[in-house]
Amino acid sequence: MEDEGPEDSGGDEEGSMDGVEPTPRDPSASSHHTSKPPTGEELRMIKDAVNLFQSGSFKLQVDALLPNVRPSMKDSRKAPLERFLHSLRSYLISMRAVEPQNPVSAARALAKQGIAVPFALPHPTEEAKWKVGFESPSDVNIVGSWANQICVKRKEGVPFTVDVTIEMPDSLFQEKDYLDSRYFHKRSFYLAVVARSLSTSLDVDTFYQSAHGDPRLTILALLPRKGKIVVNTAFEFTHSTSGSQNDFSKAHTEVHIIPVISSSNPMPLSRLSPSHANVRLPGKSSTGAQPTPIYNTNILLATYPKLSLLTTNALKRLSPAFSDAYALLRIWANQRGYGEGPICVRGFQGKGCWWNEVLGLVVLGEEPTGVNKANVRKPLGKGLSSYQLFRAALDVLARQDFAQKPVYVKSTNGHKYSPDEYTSHHSAVFVDSTSTLNLLADVPSTSLGMLRFDANETLRRLNTSSESDNIFAQLFLNDQTRLFKRCDAVIRVHLTRASKKQSAYELVEYGSSDNALLAAISQTLQRGLGDRVQAIGIFHPSSKTCSVSEAHSPLLSTIYIGLIYNSENAFRLVDHGPPAGEHDSEASRLFRQLWGEKAELRRFKDGRITESVVWEVKTSDDRAFIPVAIVQHLLRYHFGIPINVTHNPQNYFDAKLRLPDVVSKIFQASGGSSSGFKSALTAFDGLAKSLKSLGDQIPLVLSSVSPTSEYLRYASALGPVPIPQSAYLALPDSYRYLPMIDVNLEFEKSTKWPDDIRAVQKVKLALLEAIATALLSANKTIRASVCTADYPGSTAQQGPSLEVYTAEGWVFSMRIWYDREATLLERLSTPPRTSVGQLAPTAVDPREQREAQQALEIHTRQFIHAPRHHRAVANLAHRFVAYPGTVRLAKRWLAAHWLLATHVSAEVVEIISARPFLVSGAVLPGDSSSIPRSKERGFALVLEFLRDWKPEEPIFVPIYENGTPSSEPTVVAVSSKQGVWTISTSEDKSGRMWTSGGPDAIAARRIRAIAKEACKILHDTDIDSLSVERLFVHPTDDYDVLIELNPMVLPRYHQSVTADSSAWLKDRTNPREDDAIPRPGFDPAWLLFQDLQATYSDTLKFFYDVYGGRHIGAIWLPIVSGVRPFRVMGGFSGTPVAQDQKSSERNKGTVVLNKQAVLDEIERLGTGLIKKVEVRERS
Repeated sequence: MEDEGPEDSGGDEEGSMDGVEPTPRDPSASSHHTSKPPTGEELRMIKDAVNLFQSGSFKLQVDALLPNVRPSMKDSRKAPLERFLHSLRSYLISMRAVEPQNPVSAARALAKQGIAVPFALPHPTEEAKWKVGFESPSDVNIVGSWANQICVKRKEGVPFTVDVTIEMPDSLFQEKDYLDSRYFHKRSFYLAVVARSLSTSLDVDTFYQSAHGDPRLTILALLPRKGKIVVNTAFEFTHSTSGSQNDFSKAHTEVHIIPVISSSNPMPLSRLSPSHANVRLPGKSSTGAQPTPIYNTNILLATYPKLSLLTTNALKRLSPAFSDAYALLRIWANQRGYGEGPICVRGFQGKGCWWNEVLGLVVLGEEPTGVNKANVRKPLGKGLSSYQLFRAALDVLARQDFAQKPVYVKSTNGHKYSPDEYTSHHSAVFVDSTSTLNLLADVPSTSLGMLRFDANETLRRLNTSSESDNIFAQLFLNDQTRLFKRCDAVIRVHLTRASKKQSAYELVEYGSSDNALLAAISQTLQRGLGDRVQAIGIFHPSSKTCSVSEAHSPLLSTIYIGLIYNSENAFRLVDHGPPAGEHDSEASRLFRQLWGEKAELRRFKDGRITESVVWEVKTSDDRAFIPVAIVQHLLRYHFGIPINVTHNPQNYFDAKLRLPDVVSKIFQASGGSSSGFKSALTAFDGLAKSLKSLGDQIPLVLSSVSPTSEYLRYASALGPVPIPQSAYLALPDSYRYLPMIDVNLEFEKSTKWPDDIRAVQKVKLALLEAIATALLSANKTIRASVCTADYPGSTAQQGPSLEVYTAEGWVFSMRIWYDREATLLERLSTPPRTSVGQLAPTAVDPREQREAQQALEIHTRQFIHAPRHHRAVANLAHRFVAYPGTVRLAKRWLAAHWLLATHVSAEVVEIISARPFLVSGAVLPGDSSSIPRSKERGFALVLEFLRDWKPEEPIFVPIYENGTPSSEPTVVAVSSKQGVWTISTSEDKSGRMWTSGGPDAIAARRIRAIAKEACKILHDTDIDSLSVERLFVHPTDDYDVLIELNPMVLPRYHQSVTADSSAWLKDRTNPREDDAIPRPGFDPAWLLFQDLQATYSDTLKFFYDVYGGRHIGAIWLPIVSGVRPFRVMGGFSGTPVAQDQKSSERNKGTVVLNKQAVLDEIERLGTGLIKKVEVRERS
């Protein structure tokens, strides 16, 4: 049937609101500049907008949307279509009859004329004793949503559909035509004759189209004739330019011809109940034949179009808001793939009539039956608004499990078949109000589960959305079919490699090999995954049109299986089956049949012996892969689909968060201890115990040891790798990066602290020296070094630190937090005030005041906000299983594009990555359906946010809240030369703590641009290793200057996404004298970058990958381009403008940027580190 949906053109729909005409005003009022109070009618409309809709603005958006999703039937567009439909009806009724003949002979005769007959299974034979023929239709009607004027736009620019039924005369059929597809064969021949006649007589092009590729549902699609046909591949449509009287292309429609039968046809209705077996297979006795419920339903479908037309018309009269509610429901459904499109949910193509009946259930209520009389759904009020009807329909879809609780829409005369007929032979039941058929007979239960999940998610958003959330766009405008932001795992499966074929009964019941295979896959995956997932979706392109010379549509080559995880059970290691005592039971047999060689008897620690399936894992990445591994095993075992043709990009993303295998082997060969986050946390716990056990060996009592490092909160892009002291010298230079783990120490309060900031720094040095001495005396295997300030007397510093290098290879950098230090720095940074009569204070050195301000900022960030942020992120990492991976992928991606740390701080990435797991103003419950359960999905959502976020719009992220709603503070975006992002939290209401230093406007635009391109890659469903590589490959065409570094001397080069193994495989023949001295945190490329940024901040903007990048990119700032007057301390290297006779006076005393001198200085500054400086000319 019809399957119209909204066009995926959110911009057009949003823009259409600008065209909504304002309410006209009284001319006299406007002329006197007076405003009248609202009338009673206006007050009623305002109240209705608030009570009957989500909000007043929501109602305005709905009112602006609806006219733009319905056909615009101007006279110039409507008249040609009406002329064509009248011509079509006249022609069909006047068609000449074709004498009855053998079906095979008839098909052979049509094939000679270029027309194929789409026969269903089982195909007719030469020995058939029945015949096919043709007589002109007994009736021709327009049905469906076009006739009821409720059709809406579909996605991808697909034309509107005008459904025309042609009623095949009763004289063509016999009583037994319901058997062995005889009805379908006669229907196919009838349609083929119509196709042959129309293609030669009317100025139209004809195509076959079959929902789900089922030949029993084949219809004839008519499009205006044109010189060059673009068939419905990729869902692109062109229009006729012939200018004939039948050229209805301006109406943006296509006509579908659907053969139907009358209610008085000879086939007995009682023989079409779900329990009857109407296909006799060779070698099977009639008494042992299996019921054919889907086959029977497809015959009943031929009687349904006119009944559906009348039912929908009655609903429109009964409920004035029905048409608008239907439009909203169809737009919502089609934006999520429940219809036609390049990616759609399995089972909903051609189900337009079902959405009518869902609203009919809301309006009419449910028919009481013997099994559900007590809990039937009551009819709602007839005066509900379109939004209320829409919400009620979503409530039905969200709460109703059609597999567990069948639905029978209220019928005038009761239902024809008993409830047991449906529940015993259908996996899901929804019987329409005319009691003609079960509309969900061929819809997989997995697809209904996905629909229920989406409806629940939509209702949750409606119930929790705030005024600042654009809930309307999320519901109706945004395309929700992007699988990588919709599903936690997406698996691409090539069906062409399936080796295990379906039985003859399944092929006949489901209509095609694809349908039988996908039905079996759906059932098997649902059994195998069970409570590991909240929903399973099978996605594929909807069926395309094919030429009338081809009998059948092409087979599906690829499907996509989407999984939405249940975080509590998705990654469990064992699936338990029946106990050993029931080894010979039916349940044990089914368990072993499902799992094959994976099933085994196992004894567990509690003494139980059960049938079990155990999934062996070695790492956390392997555990996260368990649901995908289950799908791969089931597809291989049951359908013969090899694992190498079931692709999931998780492994490709995992590889970006690990060191290359060759690097890992070298670290292991060097004798290093175990690496990773857990090992780092274990090392930190050991250090904290050692510090607290010092006792009287230090002057003050240590009260707390607070970590602030990303390595201790599962948030660094690459896991930390320790380098033991004994192995340091054996490693190449490009392996020698020692990660530094930052720790804050806090002592009990004491009055012995001095009130001078410099004296405080000296006390800190003494305390750190005492700690180092005590640690060295307690453990001879560690190394401890006290690091002093940048230079004597300086206050603008992080303060002294203690570096502890353990025997296992971990390095900790400890600093002391003294709470009164902030007060002392405030005194230095703020000029003292004088009262009347007091002497003027001593003048404050501006340089010292500026340094004190910088030191105060560092102190606040390092000792106040950093520990809070660390605790919040660590809490999120424990609450949400996918959050750490999302953060790590986001950091790796930003670093690969030379932005992490150079322009975007690590803390900002951690806060932004929390957005998919939280909502503004409140924290999502842990079991919320919208929370990503995989890092790939979380990463896709982060990229989408970065693509759409405008820097001038401040955001609030509630990372410090823990399950209790928090009021969102009012934040004003504050832009500066250094940073344009404003990201606030409940502990940083200004939103500038982590963004005051960047990104600036240039970097922010760069982030949006590369995020846009990254989203394009992720929106492609066929993601492979090359696609993931493209995500992390940084384009360098936009840089003016590219500085190439020597990878042989870069300690972090082994971490680069584009590392070349030759850099560390070369022999080191001349080691330097200082090679044996470990340098924790030493990264010369990063130090060079910082020097360049500080020296040329007014001339160049630099970019660099902190994870071992071998290039530094730079662009000339626009402010230094062009000619400028010469002045002392101009801020950049200048050279006099070359003068000639004509311009000597005008250019006198002017200079331009001396680019070559700047580049020469950079090359000298990086001697030994820079290989070459390349200047690029941008077009």
